[in-house]
Amino acid sequence: MKVPFFDLKPQSLSLREEIQSAINEVFETQQFIMGPQVQALEEMVARYCEAPYAIGVASGSDALFLSLMALGIGPGDEVIIPPFTFFATAGSVSRIGAIPVFVDIDPETYNMDPSKIEEKITNRTKAIMPVHLFGQCADMDPILRIAKSKQIYVIEDAAQALGSEYQPTAQSKGQKAGQMGDLGCFSFYPTKNLGAFGDAGMVVANDPAVAEKVRLLRVHGSQPKYYHKWIGINSRLDTIQAAILLVKFKYLEKWTEARQGLAQRYEKLFQDLLSFVTEIKLPVIQYANRHIFNQYVIRVPKRDQLRKFLSEEGIGTDIYYPLPLHLQECFSFLKHRKGDFPVSEKAAEETLALPIFPELTEDQQEWVIDRIKAFYKR
Repeated sequence: MKVPFFDLKPQSLSLREEIQSAINEVFETQQFIMGPQVQALEEMVARYCEAPYAIGVASGSDALFLSLMALGIGPGDEVIIPPFTFFATAGSVSRIGAIPVFVDIDPETYNMDPSKIEEKITNRTKAIMPVHLFGQCADMDPILRIAKSKQIYVIEDAAQALGSEYQPTAQSKGQKAGQMGDLGCFSFYPTKNLGAFGDAGMVVANDPAVAEKVRLLRVHGSQPKYYHKWIGINSRLDTIQAAILLVKFKYLEKWTEARQGLAQRYEKLFQDLLSFVTEIKLPVIQYANRHIFNQYVIRVPKRDQLRKFLSEEGIGTDIYYPLPLHLQECFSFLKHRKGDFPVSEKAAEETLALPIFPELTEDQQEWVIDRIKAFYKR
């Protein structure tokens, strides 16, 4: 049986007529840039995230970059980030001229470890950028307390976390990813829980002045046209992508609940295997958080050999992420060495992402676990 790591075709085919109709509407109006669908999507995302403002941009990477620009962060400033995340987190910091300062992760959630933040803060620290990795919010309460006490910004990298909620106690109200810090950044890359037909992103904000600055910076810092208050960039969310996302948004909760159901089924299917391969670690949901499972990531012994075996059996997997950011060649100027962030380094060596998408079938999941069992029983 073939089990793809991710398959967009079933979802796209089921929505083909709705999406085609939405695209045709854009063609008829010819408003390809900043058409009304962009504002409609912004309003929808703002309501969903329980944030006052949302600004559509060209990608999740640009969302991070524009957020740093809007907060006045630049050359010589320091931004605290985890080393175990997608490149754009650190890349946006370096592109702005600031210095990425790494803080190791929690070994169970893979999110930034708040207990290690304060020792990294200097008089040049301007922001903390926690990442809500794999669809679960970072431990935000201590991060926000530290930021408030040190008077530094918090930018949430929520690229994988649209719809995730941070809920530190069962009695507390869940807080939506993206609206807890000063700014929140989302990606609509096609493989996300809500994916466009290409790159697209969104910034959510709580402060009207900061939101307006992001809004202007995405169009070269211009208002009115040809009059430039700031030096911005060209990072507009295409109207066609907004139209597609508006169609898909109606199904986001359904798809998220399907992913959560798949995660629960994986956990049940793994129980027999865990009785004799105790080193396997399944995803951990911290507190009473709402995890949306943008990825389903396990830790396993002999990770690379298992991945090769599964590939030979027709099962797709992926590694998020094989080399932590502090060991990437482009960041060699930071003078980090192997061993500086051991939790991130170990995660990079042991983690494996299994297939998870709303249309994944029970038979396919059972086959994945059956083949993993076969590998460890050899």
